[in-house]
Amino acid sequence: MATGVGLLFWLSAAARHGLLQSNAYDLGLFDQWAWLISRGLPPISSMEQVHVLADHGAWMLYIAGGAYRLLPSVQWLLASQALALSLTALPIWWLARQAGLPERRCWLICGLWWLQPVVFNANLFDFHPETWVMPAFAMALWAERAERPRLWLALLLLMLGARDGLVLISGGMALDLAWRRRWRWAGAAAALSLAWLLMLSRWLYPWLRDGEGPKAAGRMFSHLSGSPLQILQSLDWSGGSQYLLLLCLPCIWLWRRRSLPTLLIGMPLVLVNLLSASASYRTLLHHYSLPLAVVAVVAAIDATVSRQPHAPQVGRRQRAFLLGWVVLCWLALAKPWFFTGPYLNRLAMLSDVDAAINRIPASAEVLTTSYIVPHLSQRERVAFPKNKAGIADSEATFDIILLNPNDPGWGSSTAAQQQLLDKALLEGWSCQRWPSELRLCITPREGFTPPGLR
Repeated sequence: MATGVGLLFWLSAAARHGLLQSNAYDLGLFDQWAWLISRGLPPISSMEQVHVLADHGAWMLYIAGGAYRLLPSVQWLLASQALALSLTALPIWWLARQAGLPERRCWLICGLWWLQPVVFNANLFDFHPETWVMPAFAMALWAERAERPRLWLALLLLMLGARDGLVLISGGMALDLAWRRRWRWAGAAAALSLAWLLMLSRWLYPWLRDGEGPKAAGRMFSHLSGSPLQILQSLDWSGGSQYLLLLCLPCIWLWRRRSLPTLLIGMPLVLVNLLSASASYRTLLHHYSLPLAVVAVVAAIDATVSRQPHAPQVGRRQRAFLLGWVVLCWLALAKPWFFTGPYLNRLAMLSDVDAAINRIPASAEVLTTSYIVPHLSQRERVAFPKNKAGIADSEATFDIILLNPNDPGWGSSTAAQQQLLDKALLEGWSCQRWPSELRLCITPREGFTPPGLR
């Protein structure tokens, strides 16, 4: 069942990518890093000028580089993400069996995981390496409860190698363990979290970023400077309240008092999401809340255990109600319906984009729109014209410009792209236009002539 769900997840993500709905941030970014690693080139993004390890300390991306060496394809990222998310149901099943739940209840718990809105949405939202370690997170909870310390520590290290932000989860595990007076385990989790955070912020990031600290910290939390009153006024109270409500909605009927220690695991991550300057941290559309789905489901397992052996077994009607509620939440908060509308808005452009991409050599340096970047990111240099200053002044250093001012994509604008195209024509670039207003321009520099360009 988990494999079948994973294939459906992969099909959905691949369809979204094929419909030109994926983006430079973050599928193009990770695809380029994996390709550079596979070629033995410095894994420094041409869009961000950032080393892969300076982004989020995700050393696990070197594994993707090995897969790209066999066959360079963005489908490695999409397929592995889909299967990792679906196969997280296996350690969740083991957790349920470990807790003594009957088989029918285990199936309900697995269904609760597969139908978490943030799981489906994170699978569609390009690619992020922390999706790989959701099975490790659930398995770490199993190992801790099974008194397997070596396996537990190994799984925590694996988690931290996928994203620096997962240090909040390992820190949350320390809180849970301390609540349950498992002091040695709590101390180990806290020490590992602190050591990893210090290693990244004091050594790795400054070394790779010319003395600078974490990439996102200043941008996301600079608004928290000032007096406590100013900080309170700067917070998004309404958005935060709505976020907490939507986060709890799928599992709220299953939680009980015994769920509270497990829910503590997610508290550091919830707090950081609430304090972030970016509203995307407080939605179920992005990956930032994905670990909280594991926490929510495991808390539901713990709540079920608290009813045994004195309480009666959950009946068929109650199981049907719980499953119906979860399906309703999935339909309301997941976004499968995007395939019936928003994801189809570039259908008319597909053939034009395909024709243009076929005329671009693999060695060309390309400036294109954000939604075409993931289709051209397996090269040393690719970028998209942002509204910020900088790219517009450096178009002469690219070999190819592929833009559509009528649909500029994320982070760009019609005016910025039209200005680039007008300047290219004035400087003698050879350009071709398709019916969708997609335009391909080639540099006039001598010695660069893509085949088939008129």
